[in-house]
Amino acid sequence: MRLNKYLSAHGVCSRREADRLILDGRVTVNGSPALLGQTVEDTDSVSVDGTPVKASVREVFLAVNKPRGVVVTTDRKWGDPVLEDLVDYGERVFAIGRLDKESEGLILMTNNGDISNRVQKARERHEKEYIVTVDRPVTPEFLKGMGQGVELEELGRITRRCKIRKIDKYRFNIILTEGMNRQIRRMCETFGYHVTELKRIRVMNILLGDLPSGAWRELTEDEVGELKSLAGIS
Repeated sequence: MRLNKYLSAHGVCSRREADRLILDGRVTVNGSPALLGQTVEDTDSVSVDGTPVKASVREVFLAVNKPRGVVVTTDRKWGDPVLEDLVDYGERVFAIGRLDKESEGLILMTNNGDISNRVQKARERHEKEYIVTVDRPVTPEFLKGMGQGVELEELGRITRRCKIRKIDKYRFNIILTEGMNRQIRRMCETFGYHVTELKRIRVMNILLGDLPSGAWRELTEDEVGELKSLAGIS
């Protein structure tokens, strides 16, 4: 098994984050520094930051309300508060996807690498819903342009069509089925708008609800069952 998949399957982090850990020299296999793309067997001894990796004994699924200013990464070199600082769960869990530093709202965390990968795959078109505040009045022309797809030259891509509706003068609700880097902010900038607040309120069937900023909760059995069903996991 490839090492990044092994780390994900054992509840250490996502595959993408695993590659970062390997590149940063924080992973060893049988006492030697790991290499990107390396494969391992169950008989190999794998450690992260000197701590042996062990298989999780049970699945964990959490909903977290990420505050603005917190980063979703294991990289602490910039000194920013990281998501893991908020979640003192007692078992290793990692974020499913990302929210940029200036955004807030719902982040899911788990130790199930399979469902993390399924939820993040853009081709699955899983919905994520946001409330966005901008610095100019929301117009019908803006809503139409955002909804029909926006060309993002810096990414060399056109966004998918999305559901969008006005809430009030400066706020709108938007539902995406993909997750490009800083996508909503880039889309708004194309029309001359600057995002002043961005909150994610739903990921697939999981709602942020009234969960306080900085708090977390375990998903219910029904929520986990529906999440797995939507992700195509029996």
